[in-house]
Amino acid sequence: MPLRPETARQVDALVADAQQAGHAPSLILGVVRDGALAHLAAAGTQPPPDADLQYRIGSITKTMTAVLVMQERDAGRLALDDPLRRHLPEAAAAGQVTLRQLLGHAGGLQREPDGPWWERNEGVDLTTLLTGFTAAKVAYPPYRFWHYSNLAFGLLGGVLERTTGTPWSQLVRQRILEPLGLRRTTYAATEPFARGYVRHPWHDTLREEPRTDSRAMAPAGQLWSTVTDLARWAAFLADPDPAVLSPATVEEMCVPVILSDLDAWRGGYGLGIQLTRDGDRVHVGHGGSMPGYVATLAVHRPSRTGVVGFANSYGLRTGGIGPLGHEILTLVLDAEPAPAQPWSPAEAPAPADLALLCGRWWWMGTALDVSWDRATGELVGTVRGDRVSRYAPEDTDRWRGVSGVENGEVLAVLRDERGRPVAIDIATFVFTRDPDDEP
Repeated sequence: MPLRPETARQVDALVADAQQAGHAPSLILGVVRDGALAHLAAAGTQPPPDADLQYRIGSITKTMTAVLVMQERDAGRLALDDPLRRHLPEAAAAGQVTLRQLLGHAGGLQREPDGPWWERNEGVDLTTLLTGFTAAKVAYPPYRFWHYSNLAFGLLGGVLERTTGTPWSQLVRQRILEPLGLRRTTYAATEPFARGYVRHPWHDTLREEPRTDSRAMAPAGQLWSTVTDLARWAAFLADPDPAVLSPATVEEMCVPVILSDLDAWRGGYGLGIQLTRDGDRVHVGHGGSMPGYVATLAVHRPSRTGVVGFANSYGLRTGGIGPLGHEILTLVLDAEPAPAQPWSPAEAPAPADLALLCGRWWWMGTALDVSWDRATGELVGTVRGDRVSRYAPEDTDRWRGVSGVENGEVLAVLRDERGRPVAIDIATFVFTRDPDDEP
């Protein structure tokens, strides 16, 4: 569904202003809705931006590396709480640092590997990367602080290679890029692509940056992509394809491992996923940068809306591209909230056994209203009008919470000697039909 003309005009203006104020040779941004690219905004002429033009995505690569790790976890070939050294014995200096901590930048590792700045120089192989890993690279005890670490994702790529016997570049292509049809997302630049630059701060000339092969550090930031392809990746994060990764696992990846902003609680990290709170909404995704390029990926999963974008300069004069992406995502969500789904009446009453469970139940003066969702077959429990939990049938008179505050808890139906339901037990809280009954 395309954006409304007024919303599109505002998005275009923000992108044009950012390109002009930020002195970006070219800047392009796409809005994603319901799995498709809904709007494209572009500015600049070097080169003219295009939805099929490649830019380097930088650390957005980490989100794909994390999906590969979760595929291995779901297949039972590793556990998130495995110490890194179990899979990479050469990294024994990491002590008890786990894969989960590495995914969430909570392992205390320093940001970069040894040697010259890896982003701007030809990379090394895994053996050389591990040779440079010593106890000095552990800056903090795990979970003591959030500390962003590119090195952590280079090591996670090594774990994948050791576990599968397949190079990371081949894994990401076979397991993610090809299944999702990301044909213009590649390990190395493939024409047409935007050359990346550093802008001189005083006279606005451009210096073209090298396009290096980061090799063992590739899982941290190697890939190239387009707005069209990155929009498909945003759509996957919003509504996962089970053939690549189960929706439940993607949801797990978006649960905070650690807060990165302890003052305002506006930022955190899940399992390879950056989390940004904007008011009552949480955007998931990641930012990216490599010499000559910056990128953004921000997704609001409940509405299946996202923003992706690139610029071919190492930062904007006014700051990064990430804030622009979040600003535009918020603009779209505020201006065009998802339309309410129309209500339609049921064609038949609930089955008799379920109808007896519906209605109002009481515990300690607190009302629980129970209804039945015909579409899902779930019971829906509402407390005080806004605390909603849903329960899926598990066995006769036994239901399991699948969402809400009672997620994971058991709802048990209690019956009298004639088999009539007289109470509902939710995690030992017994609700009856009479508000005066003692539980």
